[in-house]
Amino acid sequence: MTKNITNGLADLELPVERGCPFAPPAAYERLRERAPINKVRLTSGGEAWWVAGHEEARAVLADARFSSDKRKNGFPLFTLDAATLRQFRSQPPLMLGMDGAEHAAARRPVIGEFTVKRLAALRPRIQDIVDHFIDDMLATDQRPVDLVQALSLAVPSLVICELLGVPYADHDFFQSRTTMMVRRNSQEDRLRALAELRAFIDDLITRKESEPGDDLFGRLIARQRQEGALDHAGLVSLAFLLLTAGHETTANMISLGVVGLLTHPEQLALITADPDRTPMAVEELLRYFTIADGVTSRVSTEDVEIGGVRIKAGEGVIVSMLSANWDPSVFEDPAELDIERGARHHVAFGFGPHQCLGQNLARMELQIVFDTLFRRIPTLRLTAPVDDLPFKSDAVIYGVHQLPVTW
Repeated sequence: MTKNITNGLADLELPVERGCPFAPPAAYERLRERAPINKVRLTSGGEAWWVAGHEEARAVLADARFSSDKRKNGFPLFTLDAATLRQFRSQPPLMLGMDGAEHAAARRPVIGEFTVKRLAALRPRIQDIVDHFIDDMLATDQRPVDLVQALSLAVPSLVICELLGVPYADHDFFQSRTTMMVRRNSQEDRLRALAELRAFIDDLITRKESEPGDDLFGRLIARQRQEGALDHAGLVSLAFLLLTAGHETTANMISLGVVGLLTHPEQLALITADPDRTPMAVEELLRYFTIADGVTSRVSTEDVEIGGVRIKAGEGVIVSMLSANWDPSVFEDPAELDIERGARHHVAFGFGPHQCLGQNLARMELQIVFDTLFRRIPTLRLTAPVDDLPFKSDAVIYGVHQLPVTW
């Protein structure tokens, strides 16, 4: 039976900032109780369907009738102003903005680089990287230490640089530009950061085409040359996606995971007593914080019925992964951090064809960091109350700017 939701917009304007580090906005729960799918306002103007239920979220993300192409009319955008949108649409589409056969063709050459087997070979190097930065922490006589700078940003930045073959000397540049893009900076700052990052990546790929190394892009370039079809623009687009998505999200998850474990000592004790529980802890922390929320937006290409609601062709849809991961019909007592709940079916990495390409790498980094950090610094503690930490919340990502710790 199709539900007829025509009684006006729900009382929610997206994006919504999080007020508490350990809970979604109160409006999320209120709307999810009303219905798993509601029509809401966007701060940029217009309307969209807001999908809050876990079952409905997975249904939308797995349905090819919902397009990821941000250039299509009706696609719900609340992070780009008109000038930035024009700049964005003038560039080749990223893999995240492709559909169907085009998306599959772009994803196929690189998916083998992120398999569990391929990444297992990286584990010793990631362990060395984590140990190196913890060594530096332990060597300092200045405390408290900002864990964000000392470990959370440092580890994924170096890992993604080595994986993609980016000189680590350049990591400060791309880290600063991606940070400028995902935070609420001025239109001028975001446009400049976007242009500078594109130019940097274009030059990087040009250099790699001249001297391809034994890294992800070196192997892609060699493969394309064997096939007789070097795609410079496609490589630049892929590099842009992997660099911008490959470190900021993991960095924030490291910081928030540490906060979550330190403020739930009974959960931390479970993994320190038995590291085999750490993979389960990572899944629960991913569910609990869901740092990327409304980035899984779509536009319907035809009339579709989801959860009994008819979504018309051309209407925008925003899947709230945070709300879906706190759906009490799927995760009992979702406000409880419980590493033994078995939360593997969360949607923190998305779902369907666009599910996060780097999820296996992120899981490995998080497991190694948590196990190593709390083994080597068992007395680690926060030096500021959680409510005083500078949490960041916007339409793209959730995290913390600084995390002072000592031991």
